[in-house]
Amino acid sequence: MQKNFSALTLIFLTVFIDLLGFGLLIPVLPSFGVNVLNIDEFSIGIAISIYSFVQFLFNPIFGKVSDKNGRKPVILFCLFLNALGYLIFAFTNNYIMLLVSRIIAGIGGSSISVAQAYIADITTSENRSKGMGLIGSAFGLGFVFGPLLGGILAEYGYEIVGFVSAGFSFAALILTSFMLPESLKISKVNESSKTENRKIRLINTQSFKYVFSKADLGLLITLFFILTFSFANIYGTFALLGIQVYGFSDKQNGYMFGITGIVSALVQGVFIGKISKYLSRKKIIIIGSLLVSLNLALIPYAVNFLGLAIVSVFLSIGTGILQPTVLSLISEVTSESEQGLILGINQSMSAFARMLGPLWGGFAFEYLGYPFPFLTGAFFTAIMFLIAIFYLPKKIKLD
Repeated sequence: MQKNFSALTLIFLTVFIDLLGFGLLIPVLPSFGVNVLNIDEFSIGIAISIYSFVQFLFNPIFGKVSDKNGRKPVILFCLFLNALGYLIFAFTNNYIMLLVSRIIAGIGGSSISVAQAYIADITTSENRSKGMGLIGSAFGLGFVFGPLLGGILAEYGYEIVGFVSAGFSFAALILTSFMLPESLKISKVNESSKTENRKIRLINTQSFKYVFSKADLGLLITLFFILTFSFANIYGTFALLGIQVYGFSDKQNGYMFGITGIVSALVQGVFIGKISKYLSRKKIIIIGSLLVSLNLALIPYAVNFLGLAIVSVFLSIGTGILQPTVLSLISEVTSESEQGLILGINQSMSAFARMLGPLWGGFAFEYLGYPFPFLTGAFFTAIMFLIAIFYLPKKIKLD
């Protein structure tokens, strides 16, 4: 138990340090594109979305490779690519270099599914939700402290942001190299190598068909896609809403992102283990999807800063209990030899949702009206709520 606790702590630190580097770039990419590269907003959108598109391609590949060769080598390789991508950003002086840096960092960022598989390797079904919650907590904390630090460092030059981001990834690389043990037993690696004969391809349609041919897995991955797409609708539009509708300053928007990230990190990193002891997973999914749906719908009508802060807190609670619960269910219905592959497919679909969400959200905000990105997310999570009540229990054991 103590060994597993140490491994969980190390994988949390690895993911957090790496995502801290990613978070540093969030507030500076748009201004860097406009002020330094003189590109338009659409080109900036491409640079942002290409990161998720690359993850869509590479998450299942790295997941499958980790099933065959172990988790640690893949994590180390991805951390190296992350650092390289951030270094290229530090020297970027044209749009092509920016795209190259985003593509390389996107490939490196495709290790999240491997980190999830690592947690699945070292946890039991009873504490897997808590373990998966650590990934969400690392995301939340990375998105809280990264943008705050990035905004401060940008005052000293955009290249400084790139160097510091690369430094965090190198730090995670060193930490992982010397301290993180391999989680996948050699026997399991050999078993996977013997039984898994499907070739690794850039877009492996056979792997997707294989996963979605399983009713329970297909349903759970679809639910996670719906949740990710619904929340991704507000990635770019949340800040625009604050500025254009609520009259927030950049600092107030930063505070709002901070509130969302801190609550999400606390729920996923601290409270999900306690919640899962008192509530069945069916109830968690029902309550979580209801909270997300209602509060997404309320975002455009929250009136003022305090109202939006309250809505954001309940939204973060909903996503905070939903994400690790669905992830743990996906892991539980997956065989030990296919954890990396299945979680890689799921993370790939999640990356695809993070690409589609901002595209639709930006279009809806501009051409349909500012409430529509949020109402879109509310609509789809309401469907998730209904599925959790009437259909999910027929396919998967939730109690």
